[in-house]
Amino acid sequence: MNSIKMTGAKAVVESLVTEQVDTIFGYPGGAIMPIYDALYDYEESVNHILVRHEQGAIHAAQGYARTSGKTGVVFATSGPGATNLITGLADAMIDSTPLVCITGQVSSHLLGTDAFQETDVVGISMPVTKWNCQVTKADYISAAVAKAFYIAQSGRPGPVLIDITKDAQFGQTNFKYETCTNIRSYYPRPKLRKSVAEAAAKLINAAKKPYLLIGQGIMLSHAEQALVEFVEKSGIPVASTLLGLGAFPNNHPLYAGYLGMHGDYAANIKTNECDVLIAIGMRFDDRVTGDVSRYARQAKVIHVDIDASELNKIIKADVPIHADAKEALKVLTALVHKKVHSSWFQEFKDAKQVEIDTLQESASELHSEELKMDEVIKMLSEITNGEAVVVTDVGQHQMMTARYYKYNKTKSNITSGGLGTMGFALPAAIGAKFGAPDKPVIAIIGDGGFQMTLQELGTILQSDVDIKIIILNNRFLGMVRQWQQLFFEKRYSFTNMISPDFIALSKAYSIEASKIEARKDLKENLLKMLNHNGSYLLEVMVAKEENVFPMMTTGASVSEVRLN
Repeated sequence: MNSIKMTGAKAVVESLVTEQVDTIFGYPGGAIMPIYDALYDYEESVNHILVRHEQGAIHAAQGYARTSGKTGVVFATSGPGATNLITGLADAMIDSTPLVCITGQVSSHLLGTDAFQETDVVGISMPVTKWNCQVTKADYISAAVAKAFYIAQSGRPGPVLIDITKDAQFGQTNFKYETCTNIRSYYPRPKLRKSVAEAAAKLINAAKKPYLLIGQGIMLSHAEQALVEFVEKSGIPVASTLLGLGAFPNNHPLYAGYLGMHGDYAANIKTNECDVLIAIGMRFDDRVTGDVSRYARQAKVIHVDIDASELNKIIKADVPIHADAKEALKVLTALVHKKVHSSWFQEFKDAKQVEIDTLQESASELHSEELKMDEVIKMLSEITNGEAVVVTDVGQHQMMTARYYKYNKTKSNITSGGLGTMGFALPAAIGAKFGAPDKPVIAIIGDGGFQMTLQELGTILQSDVDIKIIILNNRFLGMVRQWQQLFFEKRYSFTNMISPDFIALSKAYSIEASKIEARKDLKENLLKMLNHNGSYLLEVMVAKEENVFPMMTTGASVSEVRLN
């Protein structure tokens, strides 16, 4: 490729175009203005989505990355623009979402002088990025962008940040872009050792009660089909973490359920009854393990992860396998015996029936005239056949959706897992739609979380994106209230939520909306929302004090799941 003389700002945009970036989420400002000026000439090839807050930009980029499988791109200015990205960076870091964030910075001669809108965003973001750097010369821009994309999307994905000073943007450079394919001392794709795979297969073949736990790593390595082939040959029951939902079809006969604090009773308690536990692409988060000193002590543990730091970090593995999930599954499939574990899987079915009977009995004791969150999710799942892209915020509605929406398609569950960021869903749903324009995208949000980023309704208005929004309004910060009820003697300290007229607010942004309170109106209005041409907001008034069960309380074992 021959070099071409251009400004550093144009070099940024040309680098992104070479990386086949088609969508950028951002908000302009003084320190990044030269890049925005260069972007003006690329309106035909690059779609820029103007958000209403930089946190909205990075959550939208997360949603885009999660549905498209590409790297999300974000622009922000210096100072407050850059610091507004930090929550999203932390969220993307812990949830392994590939992002390239480009921030403007004051001119290099002003660095360290407390100039207007100067902050050390490289120092601030270092703990929550996979890699970051500051560029002070135009000649370094293309190499920095190439390195950023390689790091963001290779190995265990994650967010990176490039901070570019204003003089570097104005400066001239002989632009030549070389895609990065290798970095010295960085080995993102480990080599699977055959002897380790054979040791794992030996344990699996001898097991009477094997159990497979899967996480988002399955989707990140595009291992969905390899997973199905492994499961159908080995006959092993499969349970999913929160972020792993959708990696294995919920309607598959060997699907055993959802793991975690509010996961399925059977999926949780059987962890402490299996004899071989196989974990692939998941990190043994505390919400999954409960008390680690009492977690799967009876089982031989096989742990597959592309990130070596996750192996033996929480749960000691008898066979740790540092490998890409897809490669590991293909090798293991060839080594394991064809088996059926029907009596073992029947134990899951029996435990599931206990959960169903107990929850139905508890529900009958509540006021039956009040619409419940689980009813809404079950009906939505039925109507969409579990094939929509569902974006959830954080709280009770998130756990209800994870429990009752039957995810049958990969990359269809978009949520904030490790960080638990309220306000995530609305901007993430916008990004998710741009990442999957041919799929229906539904945002399910609580009344509290919605009010954290509701200004992004303006982004919907301006970009004319088609998403459906369901607000499950229980007039409380529901999850906090549940804990206050169960563990703080119903001392509801500042969790009662008074909200604006969401319908009027939505219509102020030219988004059609309706509100329901009665069960009889649910199906009709869900269908009306889903069939509407364009964005639509449906507010559903649900029971004020509905709780999410089962529940594994802090410090409890997975064997001590509460059903009521």
